[in-house]
Order: sequence, then C-alpha cells, then structure tokens
Amino acid sequence: MTKKDILISIALMCLWGFNFSAIKMGAQQMDPILLTALRFTFAVFPAIFFIRRPPEALKYLVAYGVVFGLGVWGMMVWSITLGVSAGMAGLLLNMSIMSSLALGYFLLREKITVNKMVGAFFAIGGLLASLLVDDGSVPLKALPLGLIAAFSWSLLAYIVKSSKTQHVFAFSVWGMLFAPLPLIIFAYISKGAQPFIDLPTQLNSEICFSILFQAYPTTLLGYWIWNKLTVKYPLSTMAPFTLLTPIFGLIGSVIFYNENITPMKLLSFALILSGLAISQWQFRKTEVCNI
Repeated sequence: MTKKDILISIALMCLWGFNFSAIKMGAQQMDPILLTALRFTFAVFPAIFFIRRPPEALKYLVAYGVVFGLGVWGMMVWSITLGVSAGMAGLLLNMSIMSSLALGYFLLREKITVNKMVGAFFAIGGLLASLLVDDGSVPLKALPLGLIAAFSWSLLAYIVKSSKTQHVFAFSVWGMLFAPLPLIIFAYISKGAQPFIDLPTQLNSEICFSILFQAYPTTLLGYWIWNKLTVKYPLSTMAPFTLLTPIFGLIGSVIFYNENITPMKLLSFALILSGLAISQWQFRKTEVCNI
C-alpha cells in the first residue's frame, strides 16, 4: 500500500470519526429521525441523476436503503439524542462484530475461526465495560438503539454480499434513494406532524452544516474514496483502518464537547478495538512455520 493511500485512508477514518460530532450538533436541536432523512435526501440528490442505476434486483436496493437509513443511522442518531456521546457512538457501532459472526454463520455458512471467536469475546467484554461507565455517555435507555444500529450494519453487509453487485458506488447511491421515505414515515408515526411543522424555524447554520457534512463529505465523498481503495487493495488490508474511526470519534467529542475520558471508558475502547483487531488478523502458513 502506498504512503499516499495510507494517509488518505487515515484521513477518511478521521472524517468518519468526526462525523459523530456533526451528527450530535444537529440531533441536539431537531428530531433525529428527520435529521437523518434530510442527510440521505441530500446525499442522493442530485448525485443520482449522474449515476446509472446498477443492474441488481430492486429488492436489494430497497433493503439496502431501509437498513442503511432507518436501521443504521436512524437508530444511531436517535441513541445520540438520548445521551450517547459522540465518542462512544462509534464504539457501539463497532459491536457489529458479534452480529456479523452470527449472520455469516447462520445465513452464509461461513466458518467461524478461533481468532474470530476470541475477538467476539473481547468485544462482549468491552460492551459490558461500557455499561459500567458512570459519566452518562452510555445511558441504558439508549444502548438498545446503538446495538440495533450495530446489527443493521452487519445486515447491510449481508445485503450487499447477497446482491453480488459489481457496481458498489452506484449500488450505494441508488440504494440510498429508498432511505428517506421510511425515515419520514417513522418520524411521523413516532412524533406526529410537529417535527415537520418545526423544521422551517429550526434550520439554522449549525443544523444545515450537520446535514450537509453528513451528506456530502461523509457519505458521498467518503464512500467513493473507500470503494476505490477497497477495489485497489484486499479487504484484509483495508479493514483494520476502520478501527481508527471510534478513536477519531472520541477525539472529536473531546475537542467539541469536552467529553471526559475515564479509565472504564478507555478499558471499553481497548477491549472492543482489540476484539476487532484479533478477529481480522490473517494468519499465514509461512508465519506459523517460522514460529
């Protein structure tokens, strides 16, 4: 991997990590589900007019949009509104390691290796440690939403894999076309018409920045760069970079929201990130023979 691409990958993880602070900025001032709907609306339009629809079946595009919009980011943004800090949000999303193992084993018949089992054990330990954080950054009422978001992230990968798409970026953009409507319907069912009535008076500079930052650099630019790099390099090379996202998320939360870093929070980070690293470790036969 070239030094240039390494730096680009690190910068992308920084962007994705800081995105949690941008989400919090908007979610503190307006309905979180409607905020997420606006994010995907701007991410799709006008980009979709310049990208040809991929040939995959419509059911995969619809499933991708609903799970990505409502499942991943709808639930994650809602959990942030309920008190999950911007730093801990990224960490909870990485709990997808456990649901990914379950979906891979039961639906895709993938083999669960020893290192993946050990990694899951560490991740569970990290989750339990996060429950002991007493500074209010992981309130119990918000934890289920964060775990639903993590499961949805795993389900998203399963949808993409099942579609067997060869047009990842086009698939992502056209899939996101089906994200705003379920979010809007959910916002109306849960809160009624009030969030929509309040929206015109709430659109200040901070909310507009939050929406546009999530839509363009984070979603469109971020996924375009990531997809290019994953085509250029093996997934085993790219996957470890995602471990940096919650680290940058915590740094952003410390900078913008003065989040307190407690020993228990550090332990939770260490356990979950160690679990991710162990689960993604690739053992080579030559390395084993040399030991």
